[in-house]
Amino acid sequence: MEFILILILLAVAMKFVSEVSKESLHMVQLEGYDPEHYKKWLDNNKERAYSLKKSNQPVKKPLVFTQRATRVYRVNLLVSTILMIVPIIIFYLVPNALSFSIFLVLLVLLEYLLIKLQPLIMYLSTNIMKPVENKINMGFYISAKDKIKGREDLEVIGITGSFGKTSTKVIVSTILSEKFNVLRTPESFNTPMGLSKVINNDLQPEHEVFVAELGAKVIGEIRETAQLVQPRIGVLTSIGPCHLETFKNIDNIAKTKYELIEELPTDGVAIFNYDNEYIKKLADKTFKEKMLYGLEESEKLDMYADNILVSELGSTFTLKDKEGNSIVCTTKLLGKHNIYNILAGACVAKTLGLTFEEIQRGISRIEPIEHRLNIINPGTGIIIIDDAFNSNPIGSKAALDVLSEFKEGKKIIVTPGMIELGEMEEPANREFGVNIGKVCDYVILIGEKRTKPIYEGLMETNFNVGNIFVVNNLDEASIQIGKIAKPKDVVLFENDLPDNYTE
Repeated sequence: MEFILILILLAVAMKFVSEVSKESLHMVQLEGYDPEHYKKWLDNNKERAYSLKKSNQPVKKPLVFTQRATRVYRVNLLVSTILMIVPIIIFYLVPNALSFSIFLVLLVLLEYLLIKLQPLIMYLSTNIMKPVENKINMGFYISAKDKIKGREDLEVIGITGSFGKTSTKVIVSTILSEKFNVLRTPESFNTPMGLSKVINNDLQPEHEVFVAELGAKVIGEIRETAQLVQPRIGVLTSIGPCHLETFKNIDNIAKTKYELIEELPTDGVAIFNYDNEYIKKLADKTFKEKMLYGLEESEKLDMYADNILVSELGSTFTLKDKEGNSIVCTTKLLGKHNIYNILAGACVAKTLGLTFEEIQRGISRIEPIEHRLNIINPGTGIIIIDDAFNSNPIGSKAALDVLSEFKEGKKIIVTPGMIELGEMEEPANREFGVNIGKVCDYVILIGEKRTKPIYEGLMETNFNVGNIFVVNNLDEASIQIGKIAKPKDVVLFENDLPDNYTE
């Protein structure tokens, strides 16, 4: 009877463990399965991490039980089971040390602790699996690298930058599709393992061009991804304050992004946004074949745009190159900043032999990119601009510029502010508030602590306090929008914090 009671307690405890541990596994997945990144998240989010009460906040990127997630999850269950069983074994090996009733109480307390401490056990499990996962990942990496090396007929384009790289990837692949069979990496597949998966699973013999986005949070990661995809053409879209918590300063960001250019072969082509002050320095020191694009110093540029007309419907401009070719282009993409991304695409297309007419057709076919200044019509007469992808100072300013182009109705912004900017975060959000105050009629701030600098910036512009609303989440923001928005009003959703962020 005693043993049956113990088995029941074990079964109940493991049921709780199996559910509670999924919350921790979700955070591990969002932190890229890096034990130290996850430990840092635990240290900064103790109340949330160790709470047994399930959050009722809507999840933007739910847990996906990939093969890797499943392995970590099973190891976590195994470690938890061992920690529960060992005291039972000791109890039976050392008879008469404790009465059964006292042992039962202690066992219940132990099981409660194991459930409560699942975040730490998940940290232990992730560390246990790290060498195993590294070995598995290296196999995928080598397989993908060999596959690319065996495709001498394949043109590979690598794209990186602090921001704009995803939009540029979509633009490049859309324009090149006028002439080639193109494969591009899906959104967020910009790490060595994400890229390896795309190459191993999706790259087919019929593909003529592979467009790869390369991401990084620390020095050396762009080099690793570039050595994997082996691009002949490299595009550097931007350098600015992004992931400063890990990079520490702009110089480290510039050094990391330039790794792409350093990894290009001797016959490679480097494409630079020459209007970016940091990139200009890198371009000037580059002696490989290069193309420069921008809007400001046309006499130095290989590709530039002129006669730009930006509206709430998109843009019209004249595309020009240094040989004197020109053609009028129209795009559905919002904002002047997207002209830069299109110019990058035009440079790649010209390098691969597309005519200006083919480039023009490709530009006209580019569709707005999800969560990056795309307009949503909910059928209420209220215009929604979705710019929810992680924001940065330049991107947020560009979004406000787009908002200012709308001439009718009130302008409303919903934002939690910007993150991952290190020491620059507070002043950047304060300046963001100043810029908001110059454009918007109503402001809905998500999270009181994080948005305090934005509020301070708004006060510098003497913004109407009665038109500022501070809410806890997007659901509350939506309720507030329902109270103040009318047909023809424009609502900008600027940035949406990830699931693993807690104010």
